[in-house]
Amino acid sequence: MHDTTAAALSPGTHDATVDGLTLRYHVHGSGPVCLAVPGGPGVIWESLRAPALEEFLTMVYVEPLGTGGSQRLPSHPLGYTRARHTRSLLGLLDHLALPHVLLLGHSHGGFVAQYTALHHPDRVSGLVLYESAPLTGPAHMAEAAERVGDFAHRNEDRPGLPTALAALQSVGTLTDDDEITAALRGLLPIYFAHYWDREDEFRAFRSTLTCTYISTADEHGHPETIDDRTTLPSLTVPTLIIVGRHDVICGPRWAHALHTLIPTSHLTVLEDSGHLGHVEQPKEFAQAVRTFTETLPR
Repeated sequence: MHDTTAAALSPGTHDATVDGLTLRYHVHGSGPVCLAVPGGPGVIWESLRAPALEEFLTMVYVEPLGTGGSQRLPSHPLGYTRARHTRSLLGLLDHLALPHVLLLGHSHGGFVAQYTALHHPDRVSGLVLYESAPLTGPAHMAEAAERVGDFAHRNEDRPGLPTALAALQSVGTLTDDDEITAALRGLLPIYFAHYWDREDEFRAFRSTLTCTYISTADEHGHPETIDDRTTLPSLTVPTLIIVGRHDVICGPRWAHALHTLIPTSHLTVLEDSGHLGHVEQPKEFAQAVRTFTETLPR
């Protein structure tokens, strides 16, 4: 490893300049490099922190443009398209002097990761789509609504259920960072399979979550449409798909769709997880990634 690369991948917090903008990232662990893109958009990078992966991978957790210590676009909160995020990721790889990398994307980060792999497969040695989907839009929203209904039925006797459902309902109307953060913390039990049974374990994680308001529209205010169903069959990058059995946002229906569309992909279902399997089932999550990385060329 070159000295410049070693310095850029030393443990801790770093800033890279990409397209004239600061992109902040955090390095933890040792082993092959894995670039990790969090969800949201706008959710704090620590939401994806996975110490179990750091035992065998050098995890590079990105703060996407517009969040945390990374700069905002002049068009903020607009303009954060998948193409724009991909430009940032490629610029970061150049900064790190890495020709290609294992790329892991969670939720919205999965949408970004699959776009990057589809358009720049030479820069991605392996792809982990974690709670992702081949599309967004009416079908995706209808499926989520049905699964939230199932969640509510399973947890109808929980005192915290009305608050969580009200917080989820409010998200689409909020544009203030503090209000969105409060809503995210409020709805978080819905993102778990068994939050209230293990509340003592997850309370600290919940209390540290923050979110920045990022629009899903381009710089002109036009909503970004995501539908990769026609292009995913051409994806040649080795791919692992991970989903929680109880995820209400990007659940098993979409994981199986991705698995069907992507040739030679592998699918892992975490049976006792929701949207945050690396928190609920960290050992099983890490083992799935470890097994996958062992199949990749060195």
